[in-house]
Amino acid sequence: MRYAPRQALAAEAVGTALLVATVIGSGIMADGLAQGNGAVALLANAIATGAMLYVLITALGPVSGAHFNPVVTLIFALRREVTVASASGYVLAQIAGGLAGAVLAHAMFGQALIQFSQHARTGPAQWISEIVATFVLVLTILGTLRARPEAVPVSVALAIVAGYWFTASTSFANPAVTAARALSDTFAGIAPGDVAAFVAAQVVGGLLALVTGERVFGWTAEASEQPSLSGSLER
Repeated sequence: MRYAPRQALAAEAVGTALLVATVIGSGIMADGLAQGNGAVALLANAIATGAMLYVLITALGPVSGAHFNPVVTLIFALRREVTVASASGYVLAQIAGGLAGAVLAHAMFGQALIQFSQHARTGPAQWISEIVATFVLVLTILGTLRARPEAVPVSVALAIVAGYWFTASTSFANPAVTAARALSDTFAGIAPGDVAAFVAAQVVGGLLALVTGERVFGWTAEASEQPSLSGSLER
């Protein structure tokens, strides 16, 4: 089946919305059930996010590529696998979807639909963590697309789950998700004033991964590769 551009945009919006709803919703549920045990809450949040990522990439990858992340879209655009026009549309769809996902999560738990997070996430340790988390995510995508395209969904999911635990920032690694989480004063939130630095760090991490992939490992785009995290893209 071939998909039209409007369907690809819808897939990016819906996918990002469900991803954000999972991140925030599972954070609310975990925080409420963990009875103050932060480790248990973080574990539940990480597992739910990784599981949903795998499902969304597998289901929507053939439609849009399942980027759900402006940095991922940027990297594919720099590799000239996605046009500037398409990339711009994707990013707008991802941001809109992310914001909708935050509202949806709040609605499911009977909370105020729009909130402003008070959760401060700032400082060198947090910024370095976001550089590393995004570097790992993008390098995982580029390397697995070359080595074993069918394994990208599970590889991305595992990279994010691992990132929750080995980075101080708990691996946001996504500007659209970061912006959406600023509108949630919950376990998963980030103070609006801290968003810009996180996004800047994420872009830096993505670019470093692109340079490393191309200059160190020679992972330049090939005709057989597609800008899709599911390994396939039906257009």
